[in-house]
Formats: sequence, C-alpha cells, structure tokens
Amino acid sequence: MTKRAAPAIIFLLLILGLRLPAASQGLSGYISCLLSQPPQGYGAGLSFYSTVWALIEKPLYRFQIGLAGTWIIPDNSDNTTTPLCPIGTTARKWPERGPTWASVFQTLEGGKGYWAGTRFHYGPPKFSMNGTPNCYDDEIASPGWGFFRSGTAIHDGKMGIAQLSNRILVPPDGLPFQGNPWGLILGYAWMALPFTDVRGGTPPTGDQSWTLFINASNFKGPVAYYLPETWSKISRDYPFDSGRGLDARPGVAGGGAMEINTVPYFTAKDSRGVLYSKIPQLLFPVDGQGKTILVQDVKFYSKAAIYDRLKSWRTGGPAFDGTFDIAGSMEPAMQARPISLKQDAKSLMGLANIVETQIFGGSVFGLQWRNSPITPNGLFPEYFRDELGGRAPIPASQVPPETNLLSKGFAPAEMGSPYTSPAAGAWINPGPARGPYKATLADFSTVTYYWYRFIDQPVFQQFGWNEAEKAQLQSFVEKIHAGWPLDRDYMPPPSSGALVAFDPALILTPPAGLEVGYVPIVTYQEGIPAPPVETPNPRVRRKIE
Repeated sequence: MTKRAAPAIIFLLLILGLRLPAASQGLSGYISCLLSQPPQGYGAGLSFYSTVWALIEKPLYRFQIGLAGTWIIPDNSDNTTTPLCPIGTTARKWPERGPTWASVFQTLEGGKGYWAGTRFHYGPPKFSMNGTPNCYDDEIASPGWGFFRSGTAIHDGKMGIAQLSNRILVPPDGLPFQGNPWGLILGYAWMALPFTDVRGGTPPTGDQSWTLFINASNFKGPVAYYLPETWSKISRDYPFDSGRGLDARPGVAGGGAMEINTVPYFTAKDSRGVLYSKIPQLLFPVDGQGKTILVQDVKFYSKAAIYDRLKSWRTGGPAFDGTFDIAGSMEPAMQARPISLKQDAKSLMGLANIVETQIFGGSVFGLQWRNSPITPNGLFPEYFRDELGGRAPIPASQVPPETNLLSKGFAPAEMGSPYTSPAAGAWINPGPARGPYKATLADFSTVTYYWYRFIDQPVFQQFGWNEAEKAQLQSFVEKIHAGWPLDRDYMPPPSSGALVAFDPALILTPPAGLEVGYVPIVTYQEGIPAPPVETPNPRVRRKIE
C-alpha cells in the first residue's frame, strides 16, 4: 500500500494506492480539502455528496485514480506510544507510520473511482466499499471479496461485510453507473448503527455496525454494513487493541490528502537531451465560471442522528423510518489545500496557473480553472517538460516532433478473469433459499446471484451465535425491509445538483415469497465481449469545449 499521511479530517480523491513500478508513475500526489475537527460526540457518522464523471475517454490498462471518497479510522488519539499494529502485520512494516500506526490500523475507505485491479471496464468510474480491519493484512470490498487483487472469494473466517439491502446487487468488481454520467452527484454516508449488542468474551466486541447509505436517483437507503466482529478480531491475539477498533471507538474521517496514483506515461528526449513526457488526457466537468465541483454538503453526525432511535426501535421502542435527524449533525468548516503532484518523483510546476483548489461558498470544495493557454478549462495537461526544479506542463505545440510523443497511445484496459466462490463452507451451509439468478451489467459483465435469508448469508457463518441471537437480528432486518423503501431520502438531500443513477440492472425486486428478510448475494462474476472501442468519446470532449 502507499504510505498514508498522518490522520486529519480530510477528503480523499483516491481511495486505494499501491507501490508502483516506474512505468506507472505518470502522475501521483494530492488534491485535498481539510475539514475542521468536529466537537466531541460527532464521530458516529459522516455524509457528503460528490461529483461523478468519466475521468478518461476510454478504459486504460493499469490506470488508478479515484473520485471523491472517505477515509475513516477509529479515534485512538488517547494513545501516543503503543503500536496498534502487531509485529508481523503488513502495516507494521511501514516504520514511518509509527510509533502507533493509528492511521493504518483500521480503515473505512472506498468510494467512486478507477482501480488498477478492476477486471471489467466500461468507461465511467465504479463504486466500491473498501475497508481494512487489521493493518492491511486483509482487505474487504464486498460481501465476498477483497480489493480486486484476487478473483477468489475471501476465506470464510475473514469476511466482514453483510448485505443489508434486498433491492441492490453488490458485485465484487464494484457498482457501475448508468450511462456516461457527467457532473452528476452521488450522496453517501457511513453511519455507526447498533444492529447487535456489545458482546463480552475473547475478544470483546462493540455494537457499532458501520453502514453504507447511498443517495442516488434510483436507489436510496442502506446497502450493507461491516459487522462489529470484523474490527474486534485483531484483539483476539493482541489484547492492547481490545476496544480500540471501529466496533467501539468513534470514527475520525481523514487519512492524508487527495491521492492520484497508477497513471501510465511515456517519456522521450529531444536532440538536446531535454526530457518530455505524456500522460493520458484527464477530463473534468466545468461550469460557466470555470469551476469543477468535487465535494459538497459535508456533515458529521452524533448518535442522536440515527443510532439512538434505531436502538430504541430494535429493543422494543417505536418504529423508526431511518431518516437522519439533522439536529444530530454539524457542518465542518472547509479549507482547500494546494495541489501537490509529482511525476517520476519530480514535482509538477506551474499548475496553479492552470487550475487551483478552492472552497466555493463556504461548503463546497472543487477546482477553479484559470483559462490557461496551455490547455482549455477542464482538460488537465497531457504534456510536460523537465525544467530546473521539476517538471512543467506545456501545450502540445511545444512538444518536439522528434520525440514522437504526440502520436503515442496508451494501452486499453483488458478484461480480467472471473470472480468465483466455492461450492463449500459458508456459501452452501446453510446456503441460499433460491437461485441462481443472473444479471448483465453495464460494465460488460454478468453476475450470478442467489437469494439468502439475511442471517444465512456467508459472512455470518464464522460466528457461533445461538439461535435466539440469529432470530432477533433476522426479525429486525425484516422490519427494515418492510418499512424502509428505496425511493425516499434517508441522508439529507443535496443543496444543489442532480443525482446520478446506478446501472438499472443492479436494482432488484425480490422474488415472490422473499419480499422481506432475504438478500441477494453475488456468487460469480465474469466478463462478456464488449463492442470495440473506437475514437475518444466526442460527447465528453464537446462538454468541455
């Protein structure tokens, strides 16, 4: 994993980073906005809206950049000396994160973006709910799989996400959007909910189930959640971590800054020995004032927003419709940070003359384009030249023909191998209630899924829960399915902007007899032939010009 910056209340515009070979270091760095620290008690959730668009004209091989996402870690600010990551874990090998390794101990990350490990490509970004529970030894991105590294399902005992919604599929390769979104917005929130009680034993486990809520035009509401046991497991063999995970601690949003990574590039020298470079064309939606909106309507939440009322309902109180109570929220102050990008470990110079980060109206973070002669507004520079102190963007007209960079093209993305699950263990015992079913998605893949009784889905089978505990949770989820539709707001609606839609093939109606208490679980995903990619999408470029 790439090295993460010290904890801060920030937004990330890339969620997952890898240690990259030189050929992929065409662009790396940060675009960030800082958020003011919330008052004590506002670590029970976070929501915001961010813009969705096709960053590139066609899918590219080994390309990884994210759009706006989150970075949440448990609040361990009371510990300043003791390592949270045990010796031998992946993150413990990153000494720069010491002495506590708090920033890489446990994370909720993910969001919209392009990942180098994605297997099925269609142009726009996808959405993925990534998290890591144990110092990056294990990574979880869906009810059955990890961060795109392997097509093989996670071991039964290492699963962590429970499918909650009975109306949307969660494929292992991420959730595609409908059409070719351009400047539409997606709202999502991570909220700590009490689906279960605090448990004693070894290890003890808190009651916080971090739940993903989505606000899109064709789906609204909770999608899935990380089981509290996902976070407490690490303390079984490392007692210091007991009570320090996301199952028990408030969440702190942060983790560094905007990060861009895994961008291919070409370099060539002219006859004088001056080095020039080329990266893929990156496109941004721009309004009439030269603005690109990235993030808006950020809110932190206390337990008064949803946790308290949900717990009351679960324990015999009045029914609750799931709507966030604004009285339990606060809006942080926002501060833009300067863009900081590198290529080949050399700083990019002069970007502020082309585009800068900016806060618009106090609660909107984005980019302000400067009508530069180097590149039109909304088009990030493609070409760069070595200069004293770094590498500077230049227009295509200044690239010497002898370098042949103008004619260089980047390798297209390739279809990957399928995601598979075993016909054994938690997947078949107790197993699904009905299936298989199939759906063909916009990313040129087909998923196979089954309908499982909620408590029978694979993630729960690693725990020795008694029948009463299972029945209690099953009954409560049935109430949620019956009372929480997908066509009304749960998180606060956006102050401006139009909502994006997910691929309609992801949106389901449960089969007759399985309307409540059952969830769709993907068991297999494979690619299908896509139509040939022709010239770069002129519709996207026209919107910029």
